[in-house]
Amino acid sequence: MLEEVERWLTERSWSVADRPLHRLLAAKRATGQTVSVVLPALNEEATVGEIVSVIRHDLVHQAPLVDEVVVVDSGSTDRTAEEAAAAGASVVHRDAILPRIPAVPGKGEVLWRSLLVTRGDIVAFVDADLREFSSDFVTGIVGPLLTEPGIHLVKAMYDRPLTVSDGPASGTAAAGQGGRVTELMARPLLNLHWPQLAGFVQPLGGEYAARRPLLERLPFPVGYGVELGMLVDALHLVGLDALAQVDVGVRKHRHQDGQALGRMAAAIYRTAQLRLARAHMIRPSLTQFERTDHSFEPRTYSVDTEERPPMTEIPEYRARRVA
Repeated sequence: MLEEVERWLTERSWSVADRPLHRLLAAKRATGQTVSVVLPALNEEATVGEIVSVIRHDLVHQAPLVDEVVVVDSGSTDRTAEEAAAAGASVVHRDAILPRIPAVPGKGEVLWRSLLVTRGDIVAFVDADLREFSSDFVTGIVGPLLTEPGIHLVKAMYDRPLTVSDGPASGTAAAGQGGRVTELMARPLLNLHWPQLAGFVQPLGGEYAARRPLLERLPFPVGYGVELGMLVDALHLVGLDALAQVDVGVRKHRHQDGQALGRMAAAIYRTAQLRLARAHMIRPSLTQFERTDHSFEPRTYSVDTEERPPMTEIPEYRARRVA
């Protein structure tokens, strides 16, 4: 490992316990910074309400750390929007934000558009499929941004147990076995091409926070490549010492099947490829195979090939900043 990364791990990797809530509230009062929490959600009716409720109970009512909780619905067909609203979140449909630009499916698309419907100086992103959610996820990633002026982006790190669903061990959790795309795709890419980022425990994790001036300067891959793209681009914009990570314990969530992980990996590789060479992709698609009654049938999926520009290039966003 690079000496620079070893130093960074010592100086920029913390635990949520390092910054008690009373210290964060004091820093918020002293600096006047505001905090927005964004949950991108697609068919998460089983979990989104509980997450919103915990954040509002712990960090809005009991302790005034969070100024707004916004759920951006990415086209759910279940009761995601209703559950989020009942729990007290502001709910906005993806298609209602910046309608001049037709929305495309993808997590990165939702995160990019969320900048137009939030006001916080610090924006924290939290996935909406987490189970047994703790507000430590929010205080952990927001804490360094409130207390350390030189920090611009903070990723959560955690254990990701993989729940076993087949065989005699069904229902048990294999410690440290979650994050399969991280280990098989993202971590090798980062170590080989951006070794300064090799110290991030969960580079693809969906829980992270950043200062708005950084977020509005970043391009956003529209799909699963958004986390890797954001990390690489932030490194080039603000440098390694402006990035940090905080241990928040254990993350439990719904796991994707193997083929979905393959599509995710392809999108992440494509994001890395563009950043390595901005090269033209000859075939931006991925063919996978599914067993039928008599044979294997090919299924071809397009790989995300679009990125949204930095928000500072969008006239509607610039107009809002002036208003």
